[in-house]
Amino acid sequence: MTFSWTFFIDIGIISLALLIATFLRSKVNFLQKFLIPNSIIAGFILLPLYNYVLPLLGLSSAGLGEMAYHLLSISFIAITLRTNKWTKRKRGKNIYATSIVIISQMIMQVIIGLAITLIFIYTVRPELFHSFGYLLPLGFAQGPGQAFAIGESWKIFGINDAGSVGLTFAAIGFIFCSIGGIYLINYGVRKDWITKEQLDELKKDRSKTGLYRTESEKPVGSYLSTQSEAIDSMTLHIALVMFTYLFTFLLLKLIGFLLSFAGPLGVELAQNFWGISFVFAALSGLIVKNLLKVFKLQFIVDNHSMHRISGLSIDIMVTSAIAAISIVIVMNYWLPILIAVIIAGAVTITTVPWMCSRMFTDYPFIRMILLFGVSTGTLSTGLALLRIVDPDFETPVAEDYSYASGLTFFMFIPFILTINFPSKAFATGDPKWLWMSVAVIAAYVVFMLTSIFLISGKKLLKGKRLMWNTLLIHK
Repeated sequence: MTFSWTFFIDIGIISLALLIATFLRSKVNFLQKFLIPNSIIAGFILLPLYNYVLPLLGLSSAGLGEMAYHLLSISFIAITLRTNKWTKRKRGKNIYATSIVIISQMIMQVIIGLAITLIFIYTVRPELFHSFGYLLPLGFAQGPGQAFAIGESWKIFGINDAGSVGLTFAAIGFIFCSIGGIYLINYGVRKDWITKEQLDELKKDRSKTGLYRTESEKPVGSYLSTQSEAIDSMTLHIALVMFTYLFTFLLLKLIGFLLSFAGPLGVELAQNFWGISFVFAALSGLIVKNLLKVFKLQFIVDNHSMHRISGLSIDIMVTSAIAAISIVIVMNYWLPILIAVIIAGAVTITTVPWMCSRMFTDYPFIRMILLFGVSTGTLSTGLALLRIVDPDFETPVAEDYSYASGLTFFMFIPFILTINFPSKAFATGDPKWLWMSVAVIAAYVVFMLTSIFLISGKKLLKGKRLMWNTLLIHK
């Protein structure tokens, strides 16, 4: 009898790469100095192997993009299902501010991407598809799963490379996120952007090697919430997460069925929702968590166990997403990709600290690290960077982000509705679709500027030339 081994072979290869990366991180000073996450090291170990070596053995990277897509949603569910320790805090402003930073970065990246696309179309690459620029924010600020899913959906418009190009933007974003994020952390240490407690945590040897070397150093990883003769506690937590993911699938199916009554536009919107399934995964997690409260069963959830599930998902997701890149397709689009990521990276690394130091009054540095990560290397590497300064997610930053992602989704519906317009312009040759997209982006720019001013108030322009306004934070 023949069984399929593909998934388990991929998992085994990823696991081997993670083990090698862990060894390298514990021994190589360069990796320790820049606090490079092991998952990113493992991804770049596998990138040439999946492109040039493993195909000779009959192994391809076909399943890696899908793996990253699913694990992103699973990590969101694990974070959302945790017991909320911050119910007494006033969270509304921070959640809204987080959403505004996310959307602002995406809009800036869309503007950069579209501008570069149009320049190439009207000069040296007239065959370039009009939606190319949209893959920049989809890869950077949404993730490999989203960029791959939406890019693949553009095949109906005659665009065949978009999925791989989206993964490429995500992978290059990982590189920039790692280098830029570690630079910001080290720069923040030198410039007193972080508190003494956070600085002491970063200076610990285990933060650099990534390992606890003695039994006395090892913290508690998780607590049992079940008696093992009945069911293992980790089994229960994984079952709860995977049930919630099944609920997410059924919810998306239901939404798609209901939207089908709205005609072709509704069907198109439903297809785009699958590309941002992590938002619905977070929503499903909130529903399941509240159901547990209603039935007084919230005690079965151990936050530490959910941390472990989220951490596992993030590590494998980052590795698989980088390994899934097609170098052949990258070489075909290397120049517009390179120009786009250089400009977008420079804008992001300067504007995210500028905004966060003026829009947040608690944990501004930690929030900035996460938001820089999700604006360049996607949520997965954003959380990887966050774990450097908040190893066990003890601050409300990650949870605030999960709530903000839901709010961001609703505010981003007009963008989602028009995300296929540039592809229609490419397929039909009618520029009106492109200009309709530009009009929507212009409306977002007005909304973003207004929101930033309302959140920051008069302090927005104080020390406006400073990348990080420490005086405003310390007051």
